[in-house]
Amino acid sequence: MNALRLAVIGAGALGRHHARILSGMEGVELCAVADPHPENGPRVAAGCGARWVDDHRDLYEALDGVVIAAPTTLHLEIGAHFLERGIPVLVEKPIAADVPQARELVRLAEAHDTTLQVGHVERFNPAWRAARPLCDTPRYIRAERLAPFTFRSTDVSVVHDLMVHDLDLVLDLVGSVPVERVEALGGPVLGEHEDVVQARLVFEDGCIADLAAGRIFLEAKRKMQVWSADEVVTVDFAARTVAAYGRTDRLRFGESPLEAVRQPGADIERLKQCVYGDYLSVAHPAVIPGDALTAELEDFVRAIRTGTAPLVDGRAGLAAMLLADRILADARRRRTALPHAARHAA
Repeated sequence: MNALRLAVIGAGALGRHHARILSGMEGVELCAVADPHPENGPRVAAGCGARWVDDHRDLYEALDGVVIAAPTTLHLEIGAHFLERGIPVLVEKPIAADVPQARELVRLAEAHDTTLQVGHVERFNPAWRAARPLCDTPRYIRAERLAPFTFRSTDVSVVHDLMVHDLDLVLDLVGSVPVERVEALGGPVLGEHEDVVQARLVFEDGCIADLAAGRIFLEAKRKMQVWSADEVVTVDFAARTVAAYGRTDRLRFGESPLEAVRQPGADIERLKQCVYGDYLSVAHPAVIPGDALTAELEDFVRAIRTGTAPLVDGRAGLAAMLLADRILADARRRRTALPHAARHAA
């Protein structure tokens, strides 16, 4: 099996990790790293045993694929350069700077019958992989994605920076059900773009999702709850833990602990100890250790070799982008609708 010849475009915070992983991946040759910064690009390339170029257009060698980890505003320009040449692309999230640019990337990929994958890496988080099979027919979803201010991704809002991960996961859960209504609040705090946003999504089948994202907090948090008719699944993406709470057959078939409580001389303390096990089940599915970014890159390699779709293709990235824009539009509408004094205070 011939090694796939790949290149990484952008050697910043994420690009250097893409390059590092690809340089050690079996069946892959990292042949180049493209980055315009001479203080960064050569160092990353040399550390991975790859050639450095300061312009992606100088990559004249035959490539089997590229990973784009450049600033979001450059995704369309760089992505188009390779897609038009039939070279598969993995582009970091968000897929592009705006919806028209995202649509154009998807159009180019389809027009040239070329793989376009979007880096929604949480789909490959081991905790999500363990939880996802338990989350059929969600009725309510709650997600919090909070982080300190890192001075990265300040060219986009927190919706495109952080919340877009949860938007992708929610859309994966609900499938093709349309979003009936979007309600959002939020705004800038430290930068020009929104740093905190709270959103509620109401789907046509009645499912509701409440999402919070912020990048001004002392402690990081990446958690989700998925409620179905009979079960609640909790996921901690950072700690990589999953818990599933459900009703036992004893409770499902009509026996209630409340009936025992009402009996004369009921032993409340003993009943408390019996709730979990007798009436409520608590399961902790096994989370198989692994690196999410490595799994994402392995999926890209698989898609190139087999010609099949990646787990997160261009249309999935576009769907998350479309929903992100609806959230931002509503948040900005509510903010601009405030009286001037209240808006200034906010």
